[in-house]
Amino acid sequence: MALQAQSPTKHNQMLGRFIKHPKSTNFDDDDSRPLKRQRLQRLDTDDVSETASAPPSPKLGARNHGDDGIDDEDGEKPLSNPHKTDLESALPPISTDEEAIEEYEAFKASQDQEAANAEGRLSTRTWIRGKSSIYVDAFNLALETVLDEESHLFDEAEMTVFERWRDLDYEAQYLYVRLFLRKTASWHRINSLGYHSDISDLDTSILSLQQSRALPSSSSQVQANPGELEPPAGTTLGDEFTFADRSEDEIKTLEEASSLLKLDELKALAKDAKVQGKNKGELLRALRRTSQKQAGLGWVGLKRSDTDSSRRSSASGMDSEAAELDAEDDNSSEANRDTHFTRKILQETGPCIRLTLAPLKLFERVHLVFYRSTEWTEKSLTTIILAKIARRNFPEFIVSRSANIFSSRASLLEFEASIRTQFRIDNILEFNGRPTDSGLQEILDVFQEVYPRWQALLKEEQRKEDRVYQSGEGAYLRRLSPAWVYTRIVHKAAYVVGKLKQHKREHELLSELLAQRLFHASRRGAWYQRKALLEEHYMASLTPADGRSDDAQKKHWKRVALQTCEDGLQDNMVHIIHHYDLQKRVTKLEKAIKIAKRAQHDFSHVRLAAAVEVNVEGIRIEKEDLPSLRRRTSSPHPNSTSKRGAKTIWLDPLEDNGECSVEAMCLSHYRSQGWKGYHSEGGIVRTLFGYLFFDVLFTYVPNVFQTPYQTCPLDLHTDAFFPSRISEINRRLASIGNGDAESLLRNVWDEHHERKTCVVGLDWSYELDDLIEIVQCFDGGALATVCKVMAQEYGQRGGGVPDLFLWHLEKKEVMFAEVKSENDRLSDTQRLWIHVLTGAGVRVELCHAVAKEVRVVAS
Repeated sequence: MALQAQSPTKHNQMLGRFIKHPKSTNFDDDDSRPLKRQRLQRLDTDDVSETASAPPSPKLGARNHGDDGIDDEDGEKPLSNPHKTDLESALPPISTDEEAIEEYEAFKASQDQEAANAEGRLSTRTWIRGKSSIYVDAFNLALETVLDEESHLFDEAEMTVFERWRDLDYEAQYLYVRLFLRKTASWHRINSLGYHSDISDLDTSILSLQQSRALPSSSSQVQANPGELEPPAGTTLGDEFTFADRSEDEIKTLEEASSLLKLDELKALAKDAKVQGKNKGELLRALRRTSQKQAGLGWVGLKRSDTDSSRRSSASGMDSEAAELDAEDDNSSEANRDTHFTRKILQETGPCIRLTLAPLKLFERVHLVFYRSTEWTEKSLTTIILAKIARRNFPEFIVSRSANIFSSRASLLEFEASIRTQFRIDNILEFNGRPTDSGLQEILDVFQEVYPRWQALLKEEQRKEDRVYQSGEGAYLRRLSPAWVYTRIVHKAAYVVGKLKQHKREHELLSELLAQRLFHASRRGAWYQRKALLEEHYMASLTPADGRSDDAQKKHWKRVALQTCEDGLQDNMVHIIHHYDLQKRVTKLEKAIKIAKRAQHDFSHVRLAAAVEVNVEGIRIEKEDLPSLRRRTSSPHPNSTSKRGAKTIWLDPLEDNGECSVEAMCLSHYRSQGWKGYHSEGGIVRTLFGYLFFDVLFTYVPNVFQTPYQTCPLDLHTDAFFPSRISEINRRLASIGNGDAESLLRNVWDEHHERKTCVVGLDWSYELDDLIEIVQCFDGGALATVCKVMAQEYGQRGGGVPDLFLWHLEKKEVMFAEVKSENDRLSDTQRLWIHVLTGAGVRVELCHAVAKEVRVVAS
């Protein structure tokens, strides 16, 4: 149905221009990505905070022996992914530092002291210092929760592994869990492990993990998954298994051994081998290259110490095993230097331990099922346990942990495989610079394999949506379906097809993507935009004219493009931030095909206004550097670019000229003009959203409340939140637009303020009177618009809100102000919010702090 012309009140108000934002595929959060990747970001404009679409953690890839060496002595290297899991994001903000963990363990110990005497605690080895840990508790909580509810996802051999895990004593379990939280693809030196306060007999624990255990045969068969070349090596359980590997049995090559070295050790070895390099990677490559080129005794030069007689005489003083290795090495004149260097490295490092790959992948699968995510960290493990003992009040909601989120073992394995396939595609497109022709062809080959399976899964999911799912439960479940990942792969393939100028095929794929309404709703705006562009510029020459002239054919496709834009504007699943580009194209197309002015759409009511730029003068304080520090800078203007982005210090005229931030100085300027306000940086927006959507946040939707300790549903930070509650959200937006915000706010305050119920984003420290004044001054339609943006993309739009929130009770007006000192620049997320707010009719000022005086004081 076409939009009604000249009826601005029937349109959604325009909220802002589409701005690129970070990608879920930006797994390492690396700001130093190549230029090609920066250009490719257009591909994933709305791919943020997608659990299923994020590349797997390094744990999920095949084991590798990179040049990163082993962990430092402490051993607890964080995983490279900083993102929270959905479950972790839903829990209250609590301290998870060492002090909190020690308090938890002390709490558990005190409980057991009351329950048992000292002799009993010693005999059961339970909750004595060094005999219990939050990490083991959290690991076992995940395992037992999954096995209690979803044991159907594991076969006989895997269940036997879990039984053998339960048979391990506490110390062996503790060692395994701590290694599980490290870089698990690496070897770890036994003499650097530590944990002496928690493990009394480290050698016994290591032997227990390295002991071989028998497994029954499995009734499940290895399955083939679309798009995957073959399952990763070493991930299949055999007739027997160990929890951990021995370096003496596994490390046979120089490449494996050299990855164990620290930088200073590698430099010493390189000096001995007479090789050079600027960094660790170059040194390792040079060492391996030299080892491959040089052979036997001829390389080192024959010296007296290398003769048989001298070796025999010295062998008597050597370890017998080392002597045998020397003799074996000497017996082959064709052998290269690998054996020599490998033995030397292992003598330096000592015995090492590594978690065996197949059981490791099995436990990672357990965590995937428990967290409904491929990502977790040490903090993820401990947060849920600490949340249990936190003295907080939580909202009342129905806890619903579905046991059928993966319908079968095959579905779970296919989901894992789809994640690996997706990661291959991301590697080609985004992580390795400009994609090569062979790389693009590989993506198309993967797409051809995935495409039939994707179509079949779409039909299956639509059938479930129509006949099986109730109360919106499918929205979150679908994020853990292989079809979710395949949809993203098809989206990537559409980009590749377009890059190869196959625009007709790209148009077909975009049409198919838009025809389904179950997966990746946040991308629909971008799909409409691209489809309309193709129809406007390319499709006329790529399709039959059906007797039309060239001009008529072009005009026909421009009408089709216009209809596409109208469909996008009327699609209630298209995020409102896409409306500006669609409206702009509608205006352009209507002029191009000469639609009468009276029949054209009028978007003047939502035309973007630029932020009003104002200057606020104040006195800036500059700390005088010490002479020794001043000499270290080579810049003749130390206060120029070297301090860009640094915080500046100002004097607050309303607070007896006390030192303050630039935001506080500007806030005082507005206060002197009769405005009230906060330096909240989005805190007010999130708090208002928490008040006005309290009951919507905690309405019953299956699967999104899996613990009693959540401050929000699991899907709030995903694009499944909006479509699964679209009717409730739209009703609430209409209520806010009609002026009911004050009553909604008062009701939540009356019911929950005394208990200070934990709700995501809601800050109880704001005074009720201030909040009431704010909603009285905030135009209902504008407030509804801001809330809709938050409902559609809560995870992405929480940041970038202008620094100051201001309201004027007499004028009945609210205003946002983004404060910039001379060293600051607007970010993309800040520009987005300025567009959103001005499009909603809210005044936004870009406030430039200007120093009318600079006072230099001693630091």
